[in-house]
Amino acid sequence: MKQYQDLIQDVLDNGSWQENRTGIRTLSVPGAMMRFDLQKGFPAVTTKRLAFKSVVGELVGFLRATRSAATFRELGCKVWDQNANENAEWLANPFREGTDDLGPVYGVQWREWPAYKVIDAARTDRIEAAQRKGFSIVSRLTDNGQDKVLLYKAVDQLRECLDTIVNNPASRRILFHGWNCAVLDEVALPACHLLYQFLPNQATREISLCLYVRSNDIGLGTPFNLAEGAALLHLVGRLTGYKPRWFTYFVGDAHIYENHIDMVTEQLKRDPFPAPKLVISDRVPDFAVTGKYQPEWLEKVEPSDFSLENYQHHAPLTAPMAV
Repeated sequence: MKQYQDLIQDVLDNGSWQENRTGIRTLSVPGAMMRFDLQKGFPAVTTKRLAFKSVVGELVGFLRATRSAATFRELGCKVWDQNANENAEWLANPFREGTDDLGPVYGVQWREWPAYKVIDAARTDRIEAAQRKGFSIVSRLTDNGQDKVLLYKAVDQLRECLDTIVNNPASRRILFHGWNCAVLDEVALPACHLLYQFLPNQATREISLCLYVRSNDIGLGTPFNLAEGAALLHLVGRLTGYKPRWFTYFVGDAHIYENHIDMVTEQLKRDPFPAPKLVISDRVPDFAVTGKYQPEWLEKVEPSDFSLENYQHHAPLTAPMAV
């Protein structure tokens, strides 16, 4: 994880102080990148202890499209508690549905993106085409005196990615998005890690992932998001018959909170240990072995199906999360 230390040093050396919505200043730099060869190890931070159970608990919650902090807690992840129940702006939001509700956050967009079409009622060819794609008629309406039909579909973006990897791996459109402009006012926290693109290599039977993060808390968020993205790539590779290879991590606003400076500075004093290995339980089917495509395991996988082998790390370090 030398790349992670290099990123910390870059922000400390070249960052400028910025104000933000949390009220805690950040040292920020625009644009950062890290690239990991997953055949050489899993990108778990070793200069402090990674909360791996929380990482995979959150990932499983996303895969199940949960919008409840209570569900995340049941899966071993408590990082959503403050956003759900202690954010004054969210507590006053009329779209909040009570204690522990987060709104349609990450997993809802990944697995149930709300898609709508408004089509002229006279264009039955277009309506029928949309219905063949899984859209259903919700209602009929009039717009500027013209009859229209409103259609709806919940799009499982992640499942569509897996289907494309298996059926059309040469596609350069294998991606899913978490930034849904229509619901930004309905969520406790708009997506930070928001664009995932899978890149299968048919010749080598390897699969890579590019992840774009619009805003990243280097002290707490980056280690968490790195491990989560890499774990997702391992799972997708397992279910589609590819070995995980390159994981490229792009950050728009890379920042360190003022009250995290001591924590990250301490990490720079520590020598990283060798990268551990991610192990996925044998109960999760391996497409490369079985030859059977079983994407339903996106919902069936449990946090206990993921473990780190030979994970050495320095003493834990903590810092408050800015909400």
